[in-house]
Amino acid sequence: MAIRTETLPSGVGLIEVRGSLLSDEEVAGLRRAIAEFVDRRWRRLLIDFAEAKYMNSSAIGVLVAAHTTYARRQWHLKLCSMNKHVHVIFAITNLMKIFSVYDTREEAIGSFPAAEEQHT
Repeated sequence: MAIRTETLPSGVGLIEVRGSLLSDEEVAGLRRAIAEFVDRRWRRLLIDFAEAKYMNSSAIGVLVAAHTTYARRQWHLKLCSMNKHVHVIFAITNLMKIFSVYDTREEAIGSFPAAEEQHT
């Protein structure tokens, strides 16, 4: 598993999940990537699952915690490009109801509100 991060010209922080989120180390990598964007006060974050294979309950816990952090601060966290395995996990756990999930990265980026000052 690999986590890749970047900041897009549109002012959106991006985390790409590649492979599986099954081991403690893999889940910790996702947690660290999200924490870096939170610490930098990046208010618009997109997590792209285009190359993700599977995830365990710990990874879901990290995503729920991130959602809570972003919602409390009135920031924006969105998910995109889930394969059928990841999508099923979100559907059966009813997480599709709390997360903003988009089919493509482009749709997700277009759904963010206008860019605002990212750092205070």
